[in-house]
Amino acid sequence: MDEEKDIEMTQSPEGTYLPVKEKRKVPYLHILLFLLTLLSTLVAGALQKGVNPLREPGRLYEGIPFSFTLMFILLSHELSHYFASRRHHTKATLPYFIPAPSMIGTFGAFIKMKSPIGSRRALIDIGASGPIAGFIVSVFAVVAGLGWSEVVSIEPSAATIRLGDSMLFSSLSELIIGTPAEGRDILLHPVAFAGWIGFFVTSLNLIPIGQLDGGHIAFAFLGGFHRALSFVLVIVLAVLGFFLWEGWSFWALLMLLFGLRHPPVMRWEVPLDPGRRLIGALSLFIFVITFIPVPFSVG
Repeated sequence: MDEEKDIEMTQSPEGTYLPVKEKRKVPYLHILLFLLTLLSTLVAGALQKGVNPLREPGRLYEGIPFSFTLMFILLSHELSHYFASRRHHTKATLPYFIPAPSMIGTFGAFIKMKSPIGSRRALIDIGASGPIAGFIVSVFAVVAGLGWSEVVSIEPSAATIRLGDSMLFSSLSELIIGTPAEGRDILLHPVAFAGWIGFFVTSLNLIPIGQLDGGHIAFAFLGGFHRALSFVLVIVLAVLGFFLWEGWSFWALLMLLFGLRHPPVMRWEVPLDPGRRLIGALSLFIFVITFIPVPFSVG
């Protein structure tokens, strides 16, 4: 773990100072946020099962399938960033999880870079490692969860929140369950729902804007043109927010607030090798097949 260290010094007979003891700080904040997010996702998972955790705290365990699956997806994503950073000698924090009183119990997780990134190769590895790892775990979750899902009858007059489909989720659903008959729909198992969220989070992170994971990858390929691309895509998101789903407008505003400029790498002259170019292409492909034009709708 990337623990902070305090080093005590002692003076040698020659007058120089030597380190004699290293104190490692326990990452209490990271642990606390992880546990709070685990609890909040447990509550969200229980609520999805129709459990009121305040009245029936003994049934909180029913939120485990959703909570543990989603936490594993997020943890895989962020730890892949973390270990890729360590491999390239870039200082980064452990993941910060964000608990939230929402239908999924969290606003996600992030790590914070604390030193410059050395080269474009390192930028590709660090930027792509998280989405690819989270994507792989999400695929397993969706496949398993769809196998446990049910096809149920729906009331024509009932107003429910409907989940949009990405190309990949739609294909897997068709392959595993098939097309429900008229008046019927798929009731997702909590594991499948967590996998759906994993796909959604992956696509959000791979949008090539600013310092998102996709922004890291785009900057490694485009350099100075990256900012212009970011500006164009913010406009595209705002337009999608007007015509398709208002959440895209919020995301566009968030990108503007965080900034569209990407910090430079230390050794730009180091070229991208074929392997990194392939990873970049794979990341773009994953973005396309997991992107959901209308993630949520009421109908």
